[in-house]
Amino acid sequence: MIGLGLRNARLLALLIPAILLGGAWAFQLIGGLYPCEMCHWQRWPHYGALVLAGLAFVTGGPRVKATLVAGAAALIAVSGLIGVFHAGVEYHWWQGITACTQTTSLSGLSTDQALKDLLAAPIVRCDAAQWSLAGVSLAGWNALISLAGAVLIAVQLRRRG
Repeated sequence: MIGLGLRNARLLALLIPAILLGGAWAFQLIGGLYPCEMCHWQRWPHYGALVLAGLAFVTGGPRVKATLVAGAAALIAVSGLIGVFHAGVEYHWWQGITACTQTTSLSGLSTDQALKDLLAAPIVRCDAAQWSLAGVSLAGWNALISLAGAVLIAVQLRRRG
C-alpha cells in the first residue's frame, strides 16, 4: 500500500511530461512550428521522466516507486533548466548556441534535389521565439511548468499518509 503523497507524486510525474510533450508535438505537427536544437534538448529529459514515472506504476515497492518518481522529478527539473537557458537566449539575456535545425529530410535525394530542398526549408533559430503567450515563449512556459511541477512532485513525495 502506497501513501497518498507518493500516489499523487507518481501521477504528476507521469502527467506533467506527457502533457508538455503532447503540447510540443501538437505545436509541431498541427501548428507547423519546427523545433530548434534547444527545443529538442528540452524534450529528452521529459521522455526519460515518462519512462521512470511509467515504471513507478508497474514495479517495486513504495521505496522503489519513490526513487523512480524522484528521478522523474529530477529529469523534469532538468528540462525546466534547459528551458530557462533557451528562454534567456530567446530574450537575448545571454548568448546561445549557433546551430540551426534542419527541417527537411535529405535521405535518398540527388545532390541537386537535396540542395534545392535545403535552400527552400525554413531555418529555425534558437534565439527567436516562434510563439508566445503573455510575452512568454514556449521555452519559457516549459521552464515555468517543469520547474513548478518538479517542486510539486518533491512536496508530494515528502507527504506522509
